[in-house]
Amino acid sequence: MNYSNPSNIGLIACPGGERFTELVAKSLAGIYKRRFERKTKVLAERYGISLADAVRQMNFSNDTQSNLPHVPGDIGHYRGPRLKIHTRYSWFANGEVKAEIQDSPRGKDIYICQDVENRLPCSFNDGREQRELSVNDHIFCLMTTIDAAVQAGARRISLVLPTYPYSRQHKKKGREGLTAARFGQIMEYLGVARIITLDIHSREIENCFNHLRLENLHASYQIIEKLAGIIDVSDENLVVVSPDTGAVDRNKFYASTLQRPLALLYKERDYSRVSTNATDNNITEMRLLGDVRGKTVFMADDMLGTGGTMLKAMRFLKEQGAKQVICAISLPLFSSNAHENFDAAYREGHFLRIIGTNAVAQSDLLKHEWYIEANVSPLFAQIISLLHQDRSLSPMLDNRDMIARKLKKAISSPLTSQAPPETAPGG
Repeated sequence: MNYSNPSNIGLIACPGGERFTELVAKSLAGIYKRRFERKTKVLAERYGISLADAVRQMNFSNDTQSNLPHVPGDIGHYRGPRLKIHTRYSWFANGEVKAEIQDSPRGKDIYICQDVENRLPCSFNDGREQRELSVNDHIFCLMTTIDAAVQAGARRISLVLPTYPYSRQHKKKGREGLTAARFGQIMEYLGVARIITLDIHSREIENCFNHLRLENLHASYQIIEKLAGIIDVSDENLVVVSPDTGAVDRNKFYASTLQRPLALLYKERDYSRVSTNATDNNITEMRLLGDVRGKTVFMADDMLGTGGTMLKAMRFLKEQGAKQVICAISLPLFSSNAHENFDAAYREGHFLRIIGTNAVAQSDLLKHEWYIEANVSPLFAQIISLLHQDRSLSPMLDNRDMIARKLKKAISSPLTSQAPPETAPGG
């Protein structure tokens, strides 16, 4: 493995994906540096040479493998790869977008990062134009970037999409489109080899592709890490609750990993109605299978839009006698007026904390006392590193052993006085 060669891997940030790309690039650079240091140390001990000589010889090997005359930097120290590929985006008066790749991607393993749910202003025309983009705008920016990379001779193109667009449109009940599958097929037609995403709404989507690979990552390790900082995860009064039947597998994983009982909320819905906001949803009745009285409840779901379902579930669990409620959301969209509704529910004591990931760009959400963000960019960086080296992803996709080690450490290190109070204001 060449740890310093800047000519065979590159990250491209689409408008809206810059923040996540920066985090992934930073984590990826750290991974390469640690591996370089570990390998030079092992080689120095194995061959009975000094660490300085091992570093120089490793750098010599990297220079011989590079398609440049030599890799820039001091040969006596680690020389990190230049991962980001500068790309210029233009926004035209009629709404068209153009992507121009400034650095050559020819022969590189390219990873294009895009946060399709980013609602923050995005920069175009060298920063002179600021635009708030819809999901469809983000997708078209992504398409123009893919085509630019193909035309420029990229060896392999992978997409880093923390949120898979249209993932909830995956079942055909009537005269409706299977848009989630069609999106992937369009990407496959454009030349994409792989999509790396987080907690996709339905794994069935990947069955619709011919050659494109879908790597579905899970934020369970990062979420449990944050949960262990809020409560004692070994507490016998902790119970895992699935917010609906669709989330049973996810919460069953948490229950078995934490070795806690699993309960289920069953919801009757009126599917003739479409949920428009948190207070106007299609849930007509709710029942609890299990016992939460006097318990600390942990609930996990993949996506939170308007939040109406989660708010109603948390309120119902408190009515059933739950001591406190903590929720985990992989993709915290918080659409419409969800912020205000969760503020009100927190003041009324319906929940203690919401754990979300940085898979979706947030700004105002981070200011709320009740919201905790888990960083999943190192997870994506690990996957990119393994893929680039053609190594197995199994240890990262099935992270039970990693979580077990984390729980063992958390149990041996009790919570400090920095933990939040047992009940939220008004609880």
